[in-house]
Amino acid sequence: MSLLPVDAALRAILARVPDVAPEAVALNHAVGRVLAADVIAQHDQPPFDASAMDGYAMRAADVSEGVSLKVIGMSQAGAGFAGTVGPGEAVRIFTGAPVPAGADTVIMQEEAVREGDTVRFTAPARPGHSVRPRGNDFATGQMLIERGTRLTPMQISVAAAANYPALSVATRPRIALVATGDELVLPGQALGPDQIVASNSFGLAAMLAPYAAEVRDHGIIADDAETLRSRLAAVFADAPDIVVTTGGASVGEHDLVQDVLKQLGVTLDFWRINMRPGKPLMFGMHGKTLVFGLPGNPVSAMVTAQVFIKPALRRWQGVAEPTHWRLPLAGPTPANTARRHFMRAQLLHAPTGPKLLPISQTDSGHTSSLAHADMLIVQPEHDPGQAVGALVDALPLDGF
Repeated sequence: MSLLPVDAALRAILARVPDVAPEAVALNHAVGRVLAADVIAQHDQPPFDASAMDGYAMRAADVSEGVSLKVIGMSQAGAGFAGTVGPGEAVRIFTGAPVPAGADTVIMQEEAVREGDTVRFTAPARPGHSVRPRGNDFATGQMLIERGTRLTPMQISVAAAANYPALSVATRPRIALVATGDELVLPGQALGPDQIVASNSFGLAAMLAPYAAEVRDHGIIADDAETLRSRLAAVFADAPDIVVTTGGASVGEHDLVQDVLKQLGVTLDFWRINMRPGKPLMFGMHGKTLVFGLPGNPVSAMVTAQVFIKPALRRWQGVAEPTHWRLPLAGPTPANTARRHFMRAQLLHAPTGPKLLPISQTDSGHTSSLAHADMLIVQPEHDPGQAVGALVDALPLDGF
């Protein structure tokens, strides 16, 4: 069977992702969620001309050296001055308070000399100085945050200022994780002579949690067809949106996952991708559930999740696909084979800017090298190798 190109596999997966489904979430629970509808300003901010300083508001034309103005009132935040400032008059004003009618400037209190009910100034007045005009921050009808944006604390703040108590955000999928293999034991358990510690589900849960309503780990299933069938049937009965298995995706006598998934009604779209690490990747559907069968080798599992599952989860929530970073190499890359290589690399912060230092380790079970990687260099098929300074595409391993 020929190997499916990476880009074709990704297109097939994204075509199966459902349209964004919105839900309303209270503002104090919206950070990290992805907007499903634009946030549009419904009022001007500030809703009035406001003082940017503690000081005095007056008509700039009335201020000159040695001239005192009569203080006729006070304007505070939440309690503005109701009258009008006329010639020769001033109003004591505080930061954020409405600039009273008739006034066109504010002079800070450090440049004012108060003498009873009058005030004179040690600095000239400039029309509009220290005044935040109505709508200076945003105006009615202005686009504040576009749909598809993952909300940060700064955006939560502007949404609150725009008087939104809740936001329309994309629903997140429920994800089920399953690890398979007789050789696996959970971290913390004693290792038998032929056993290894299971790491895939822990790494995948940490990677996928920011995108998910729930990540449920269904544990380790032994390499027994009946056990596997029974346990996977129970997983599908819970109706998760996405099922991710690791292990058993090849074609050996103990690689049972593909056959069992088919017996349980999974329609397989493809398996075997033209990439390294991670060639034995499966993808299909069980009703409306997306099913990913990842390789058992831990580096292969994490890399294929990075390349295929994370883009699907971003599409699920309406996030525009981020472009690959394009950075210069701090070390050379070797010639590549016929398979696209996702090469581990460290991000170096050099005096001339960021650079990528390739990690020479390519073993698909070498987790420590992946732990030291910040990015994956995307090395094209049959690439002859690139010299120091060459620009290459890369995928960041952190971020959304």
